[in-house]
Amino acid sequence: MWFTKNFVLVFIVTIVLLAADFYYLKNIAGRRLVGLRWWNEVDTTTGDGRWVFESADPETRQISATDKRFFWLSLYVQPALWIALAIVAIIKFEFIWLTLVVIALVLTITNTLAFSRCDKFSQATNFAGNALYSGGIAKSIASNMVSRLFR
Repeated sequence: MWFTKNFVLVFIVTIVLLAADFYYLKNIAGRRLVGLRWWNEVDTTTGDGRWVFESADPETRQISATDKRFFWLSLYVQPALWIALAIVAIIKFEFIWLTLVVIALVLTITNTLAFSRCDKFSQATNFAGNALYSGGIAKSIASNMVSRLFR
């Protein structure tokens, strides 16, 4: 193929596709498939960045188990494939391709880590909310307080 021999063309097309994949996965697919979204906010005065996680309310949104499995599988397989391509580039002594692989790994690992943290944050929030509002912890605390008042 004539276009695969042109490194610059392949590099630019791959970078554009990686950027589109990063944006789509972060802002659209994550929200639609698993109800998760993340972003990074930077404080303009201090320059400190912080991660912000958003999750859909599990009571108002039904998430398909198949979509969820596909999302997480593809999220974790993608960095593994890029690592395999890095190994191939090293074995073939084509180190120029490692620049592309490193950029791809940075983008995919960022999404993987951010969605993993977002999922853990969502699960912790749902667990705490369910425990407090389902009457478990709140009910026992309230009943203990009332029983101590009337001893």
